[in-house]
Amino acid sequence: MVNPDEVTWLDATAQADLVRRKELKPIELVEAAINRIERLNPTLNAVVTSMYEEARTAATSRLPEGPFSGVPFLLKDLIAGYSGVRMTCGSAALSDYVPNHDSELVVRYKRAGLIILGKTNLPEFGILPTTESRLHGPARNPWDRNRTPGGSSGGSAVAVAAGLVPMAHGNDGGGSIRIPASCCGLFGLKPTRARNPLGPDFGDMGSGLIAEHAITRTVRDSASLLDATAGPDVGDPYWAPQPERPFIDEVGADPGRLRIAFTARPVTEVKIHPDCVSAVFDAAKLCAELGHDVIEVKMDLPGQLMMQSFASVWSAVAAWSIDGMALATGRAPTPEQFEPLTWALAERARQQSSSAYLIAVTTLQRLSRQVARFCLDFDVLLTPTLAQPPLPLGSFFAPPDNPWQALFRAAEFIPFTPLCNITGQPAMSVPLYWNSENLPIGSHFVGRFGDEATLFRLAAQLEAARPWADRRPPVSA
Repeated sequence: MVNPDEVTWLDATAQADLVRRKELKPIELVEAAINRIERLNPTLNAVVTSMYEEARTAATSRLPEGPFSGVPFLLKDLIAGYSGVRMTCGSAALSDYVPNHDSELVVRYKRAGLIILGKTNLPEFGILPTTESRLHGPARNPWDRNRTPGGSSGGSAVAVAAGLVPMAHGNDGGGSIRIPASCCGLFGLKPTRARNPLGPDFGDMGSGLIAEHAITRTVRDSASLLDATAGPDVGDPYWAPQPERPFIDEVGADPGRLRIAFTARPVTEVKIHPDCVSAVFDAAKLCAELGHDVIEVKMDLPGQLMMQSFASVWSAVAAWSIDGMALATGRAPTPEQFEPLTWALAERARQQSSSAYLIAVTTLQRLSRQVARFCLDFDVLLTPTLAQPPLPLGSFFAPPDNPWQALFRAAEFIPFTPLCNITGQPAMSVPLYWNSENLPIGSHFVGRFGDEATLFRLAAQLEAARPWADRRPPVSA
């Protein structure tokens, strides 16, 4: 029999195969993952709510015969509710909130055979691109414990990078899957808008900004998991175009000769760290070596208008989160319950008119059509994922009398990722580069709307040319 401790660094597909061949029992994988969480989590602070007894019960019961039957998994503590288990959304205001039903995505995770061990750390309501909430404290990057793992799905990325689980749930409203994937040296795909369901509680979030999926160690895990969860739920307001075939069939398929546009210049006036520029030029060179046509471009978009409109919608998301908390708990919100930036964003939203909000949405939709026309000439767009390598923890601190400082710092850190939340296009951060400090720096590939297939084919080709799954951070023993 296989020693469960020896399979820590196998991906979810390989772990499921061991269970399928009866070389390992699900309870053995679960106990190994629990032991690893108990050993490393005090240092990393990735998991904020444990579900060990629920996991043990599931592992010793009859599991569905899904693609990941018996594989340990973690949920980000936001949006994806699990009946009977608290969901804090990273906020003290929800520290004791317990949903009474599963989200549809969780239903599909269970149907795929995944065994959920707990909930992962995040910033309050997923607002910032770091994971340092007042409620849970900072999650620490396994590559350097004094640096951010990114956010908002930072706890999930830490857990995968440190080998606690082979993949973990995340969601993405401005880059929250791709940012921590970049910071932690992992593969992170944001699917096309509405590829995964948000029901039964939500049909649309943030006027389409927010998407659900996961952070994984390998491309094939991401593709296979998306196959297991994608598709409309009953009553969804809209859904993504149906793929021509399963996404897993794209992994290893010939991508053909792609036209890849690339740029290291953001549409906003933000300085890009030389390491991030080097990473994107290195990725462009690799793509050219693989036979693709790679063309440097400049995107002509009104960056300031785009970010102002995004901020209008993002502030409305903060107000919606606070007011939704009040509806869910029956408690009136007060400033003391929330972090200063969250409250300041909500106050800004309450001061703008409904017509101003709709103008912001219309502006983003108009910019989306401009980007779509640009993408007609190219199969893929390549940019840096982030403007800087993983920042020191505390970089996003803002004093209570100036909460906007954190948001301004965030805008300097993530000038590239929000665009795909605005347009709804699929995008992925691929870990192809580590700098001289041994910090991972992701490369950001954007596909046409509905075309995850091309991204998966290209990602698998890049993974084969420059494998990353065997790289280990210092905090992984």
